[in-house]
Amino acid sequence: MKMVEKILARASGRAEVAPGEIVVADVDGLVMHDLSAYLTSKVYEERVGLPVRYPERVTLVFDHTFSPATEETADVLVHDRAWARRHGINLYDCGSGNIHHVVAHGGHARPGSVIVGSDSHTPVYGALGAFATGIGNDSHAGMVLPYGKAWFRVPETVHVMITGTLQPGTTTRDVALWLVGQIGEGGAVYKALQFEGEFVESLSFWDRWLLPLITIDLGAKCGLIEPDEVTERFVATLPARPGHEPLRGDPGDVSERWTYDVSALRPQVACPPTVGNVKAVEDAGGREINWAELGGHGGGRIEDLRLAADVLRRLPKHPDVRFNIVPSSRQVFAQALEEGLVAELHSGGATFFPPSTGSNQAVNMGAMSAGEAMISTHARNFPGRNGSSQAEMYLASALTVAASATQGRITDPREVIPDLTELAGVTAGAER
Repeated sequence: MKMVEKILARASGRAEVAPGEIVVADVDGLVMHDLSAYLTSKVYEERVGLPVRYPERVTLVFDHTFSPATEETADVLVHDRAWARRHGINLYDCGSGNIHHVVAHGGHARPGSVIVGSDSHTPVYGALGAFATGIGNDSHAGMVLPYGKAWFRVPETVHVMITGTLQPGTTTRDVALWLVGQIGEGGAVYKALQFEGEFVESLSFWDRWLLPLITIDLGAKCGLIEPDEVTERFVATLPARPGHEPLRGDPGDVSERWTYDVSALRPQVACPPTVGNVKAVEDAGGREINWAELGGHGGGRIEDLRLAADVLRRLPKHPDVRFNIVPSSRQVFAQALEEGLVAELHSGGATFFPPSTGSNQAVNMGAMSAGEAMISTHARNFPGRNGSSQAEMYLASALTVAASATQGRITDPREVIPDLTELAGVTAGAER
């Protein structure tokens, strides 16, 4: 059996399962943010009314409304806090960080586990070797909370083989964006994408994180990376919590494989109006920007902050660009403080925001007016995502975002930073 089949077989108490079968599986973790928890809790209290079966498996993170701008949004958080405390649910309040980074740092997702959430980027926990996917709020209320279970159709696995070594200036985020363009939005509907190959094996945990992140944009059910020594080292840093033995697929059990060589890949940019509108940065370059931001599910990592500081050591921030830094978690912010990155980025003209999801959906920050443009490490760039539908959001790597912040336009980092070979090593040893 393949890895995803083994996970679902174990979770459903079966010796084996096959693609296309329906299983009812035990859920090891339910993750919600403040907005989804509000909707789920309303349904749960009004239509279910049972005790939460496994409150220790439920994690709620306030990352969208991290600083309520209205009485209405403040009321949502008051409701969520009371609901979480009443049921004994794990609660991470405002300023804790981005939902998925908080859950990962808190050890609430483990190899071999089944994780569900209403956020569409829940498959990101596949970086740990988990089966993780998004399901609806009513499914949380009707099955997961009262019974600790959910049903799934077992997906077919596609092995996404990535080979090659990146050139200076190109990063794993460029690879992830490029893959969306190559596979196509909706190009892997209900598939389990298993990322593997020499390139994937060479990555740190947090760079691996960027690959399962894209699965929802491809229409896939989940994305996974088989756990190995890199996974074990990361898990060893986490708080002790119950978990499973890591699972791997049977050797040689490969029904479908897509192969990609990234050796010649250039820095990429996802242009409006969708994540799949991916171009090499030189083909999207020249567009003036008003905002640059490191944050969101794909950004705000310590690796990203190091890259930004390294760029600002070489080049001054453009005076017309607002450069937002949004740490992905309190752990990352603390590490950035220890390394002196906070003072350095602040002195370079960047502005820090609390650990959160940043300008995602412009709930607390980052709303743009018509005609404005932002380049960021976020996961989405739909029209109206950050304010006016006439504003533009471009997605790129932290290196391209930082380089663009110094030039006031979308910029190929290879164009303005001559010693990129030195920057290629700044993410080494970043796991924590």
